[in-house]
Parts: sequence; structure tokens; C-alpha cells
Amino acid sequence: MNAESDERTGASAANGDDGQDRTEEAPLGSRAPEFIKARRTLHVSWQVGVFVVGLAVVGAGIVMLPLPGPGWLVIFAGMAIWATEFVWAQLVLRWTKRKVTEAAQRALDPKVRRRNIILTTIGLVIIAALLGVYLWKFGFVMPWKIDQ
Repeated sequence: MNAESDERTGASAANGDDGQDRTEEAPLGSRAPEFIKARRTLHVSWQVGVFVVGLAVVGAGIVMLPLPGPGWLVIFAGMAIWATEFVWAQLVLRWTKRKVTEAAQRALDPKVRRRNIILTTIGLVIIAALLGVYLWKFGFVMPWKIDQ
């Protein structure tokens, strides 16, 4: 069922990558208890259950994207549920984790931090100027009480 997991973990060694520059990652494949993996029908039922629960969590996260709530966090939680059983979800989570780590490293670069601080400052100055124009024109009046 997850026979490709053995091939994928050994593929990096076959390509000459000795894994010294990477952290050790958990092997790919099902993390179901052994007594469940021993019986095919029970294992398939387990996988269906994991898929349905993960789908419900991902669906709730998608609903939370336009509505109030931690949409992306819930979507990644659903992916983590799927990753307990499915190799494709484990690969997606590894890719996502690698990209987030790379983005965090880029954000710590002094040039990028300086640029972000400058852009934030410019944005705050523009907002302050717009707020000043509003207060100068209307005074401290809420928008729904403006007579004009």
C-alpha cells in the first residue's frame, strides 16, 4: 500500500546525498498501530477514517479563510492529520516546512529587514497623513455622523 515510502527514503542515499546537511526526518509511511496494519481491511478502514477526519478539518479551515478564525492554521492541522497515514501529505508538509524555514531565514537577512522597516514606516506615515486630513476636514466625528 505504501511501498513507495521505502524507495523514497533510500533514494537520497542512492543519489549520493549522505544526509549530513539535513536534519533526520521521520520515515515516510503509515503511522497506524501494528495490529491495524496487520489486517488489510482494518488498515483500509483506518485510512478512510483518517481521510474523512482530515477532510473535515481542512474543510473547516477553508471555510475559516474568508470568515473569522485561524484558517491556514486549521488547514495545516488537517494536513498533519492526513500525514499520519498518507505519504503524499507527508511530502507536502515537508515541502511546506522547508519553504517556511527558507522564508524565515530570508526575513532575518539585514537587507530584507531594513527594506521591511522602511516600507512599514512609509505605510504608517501615509496612514497618519490620511488620518490627519480626515481630522482636519471633519474633526473628531465618526464617519456615520458626517452630515455632508
